[in-house]
Amino acid sequence: MTYDAILVVSFGGPEKPADVMPFLENVLRGKNVPRERKLEVAEHYYHFGGKSPINDQNRHLIKALETELAQHGPRLPIYWGNRNWHPMLADTLRQMKEDGVNRALAFVTSAYSSYSSCRQYREDIARAQEAVGEGAPIVDKIRAFHNHPGFVEALVDRVRDALAKFPEERREAAQLVYTAHSIPTSMAQGCDYEKQLLETGRLVAGKLGHRNWRLVYQSRSGPPPQPWLEPDILDCLRELKRETTTTHVVIAPIGFVSDHMEILFDLDTQARDLCEELGIHMVRAKTVGTHPTFIRMIRALICERMDEATPRLALGQLGARPDFCAIDCCPMPARTAAN
Repeated sequence: MTYDAILVVSFGGPEKPADVMPFLENVLRGKNVPRERKLEVAEHYYHFGGKSPINDQNRHLIKALETELAQHGPRLPIYWGNRNWHPMLADTLRQMKEDGVNRALAFVTSAYSSYSSCRQYREDIARAQEAVGEGAPIVDKIRAFHNHPGFVEALVDRVRDALAKFPEERREAAQLVYTAHSIPTSMAQGCDYEKQLLETGRLVAGKLGHRNWRLVYQSRSGPPPQPWLEPDILDCLRELKRETTTTHVVIAPIGFVSDHMEILFDLDTQARDLCEELGIHMVRAKTVGTHPTFIRMIRALICERMDEATPRLALGQLGARPDFCAIDCCPMPARTAAN
């Protein structure tokens, strides 16, 4: 394939208090979410000055990737478009059209396969192309990369750094708790999300030689009667206190690539407060962010799509995801479609 630009695609987030409610309206459009719930979520953002860190983190990622491509190629311009807040995807594609971009390769800031973390982004891109109309760039999405060596090695470094904050004699017995964004079980049944998370967790723990790990979830947002993936991080911490002698815990949000609002509120605020209440020593591992190995991985994924002879690297038992998703991949769950 020949590409003339890279498109970074992400979720987006408010950058000032006045953005918060319009942003949430974008996120929740078409969903039957009570206004009380919207206001409750808005308070999470207001607690941090009405600004999510995700946009700044994407700016840092893009700058790091620009440096990587300038030094090692391919020398392609990088554009950036979000699902829910500025810069919006349609505006970005419109600018790309004006700049003469014909075909772009999209890096989505999610490592795993599910409707909300993969297929929905492809649908967002398609809607943006429709909004731009004739001459909109063709956009191909880079494959999911949960088991790429560059992602796994960056996670290993982050978790190792977190474990190192405990006294040496406490590290082996420390509980390693991986977190990821929960999704409805009806969505999980149609994709490999949970399987991929478990495999990534196994790979990271294996490289660290750390046996004491588990996968839990955070940031559930659906109505109480609707089943979502469990256990929740807070329930897990209470269970550890109640049923084990664990006193040291590393929480590693392997389901995320940057330290955005769910991590600041659910982990750095709620989980940390609960650990202090329970008498648990907690360290939260950083996400991969702009870890050099992760940035090199993005370049490697770009290069492999530009040369079909390049091996598709993957660790573990699940293999590399295909370059192009199947038509029926990660379908929208019936419950989500009905909202």
